[in-house]
Amino acid sequence: MGDSTSNNVGLAPSAAPPVDGKLPRSFLARDGTVVRDLGLKELTTHCREGGGHLWVHVDSTSRQQLAILEKLFGFHPLAIEDVLNPSSRPKVDQYDNYLFVTLRAVRFVAETDDPYDLETGNLYFFLGSNFLVTCHPGPSQSVDQVSEICLRTPDLVLRGPARLMHQIMDVAIDAYFPILEKVDDFLDSLEERVFASFDESALRDIFAVKRMILSLRRYLSPQREIFNVLSNRPSPLLTPDSQIYFRDIYDHMLRINDSLETYRDLLGSTMESYLSQVSNRLNLVTKGLSVVATLSVPFVVVSGMWGMNFTTVPLATYRWGFEVMLVLQLALGFGLIGLLRWKKWL
Repeated sequence: MGDSTSNNVGLAPSAAPPVDGKLPRSFLARDGTVVRDLGLKELTTHCREGGGHLWVHVDSTSRQQLAILEKLFGFHPLAIEDVLNPSSRPKVDQYDNYLFVTLRAVRFVAETDDPYDLETGNLYFFLGSNFLVTCHPGPSQSVDQVSEICLRTPDLVLRGPARLMHQIMDVAIDAYFPILEKVDDFLDSLEERVFASFDESALRDIFAVKRMILSLRRYLSPQREIFNVLSNRPSPLLTPDSQIYFRDIYDHMLRINDSLETYRDLLGSTMESYLSQVSNRLNLVTKGLSVVATLSVPFVVVSGMWGMNFTTVPLATYRWGFEVMLVLQLALGFGLIGLLRWKKWL
């Protein structure tokens, strides 16, 4: 039994609870009362006679619940085909007496070791004048959260299907903000690994975060157009008052897209800094090898000249000949290094 509200809206007990989960979750608001978990007979009666506002959530992995879309509501086969296709593109379609909307929900997968692993799933909406049907394969966090709100505040269902669809979409889109916060944390950690302590393994994580940001942009770009349509295009199923709420979600989409653009630029700068540090470290190594090579040149030249098999070699019989040649070679080596520094080649 739900809590009573100021306008005395009550949540009536289930008229016919689902048996073994074969019937979908449902809420029916009528005559100031909200009834949940309707049986098949009550759903059929509402679809035939109308009256009140109905919300039905269908688990697309259940054949019994999927049959309700075609047999009970009579939705178009192409829309049902999209529900069965997990790769359906986010979109909004106008049919004779209802709107069909496909929304992409994203969350981080905590069950894997990859911190950048994203899981996506489509959430489908059938919006009519007095009903809202949502579909999702398996449990949906957005639907579960709004269902809890309906249990606590039953008048949410009384506000109409459009407002209920807005509430579910708002929760689904707001779930992107924690993901953006994690992306921001990832970028901070990558910058520290690149600038503070040069970590050669950071390049792999840079590409992983870049791939994740590109995936988020690919999911969100078509959804921005969805909310642009829902908030601006005239429709008999969406009143101007309800479109204002969808405009708020559209603003959220713009904020999310702007954040992703910023993250992409920051990631590009981080990658450039990483490559610059790699180049600088290579230059240091090259300078060190150049010094060694410069010092070794006089030894190679002089020892090659004095190692030839001639009978008369300068300083060959001189007592301090070896010491003289050693000092001469060192002097030539350091002289060459000084010349290179003077030319600013080192």
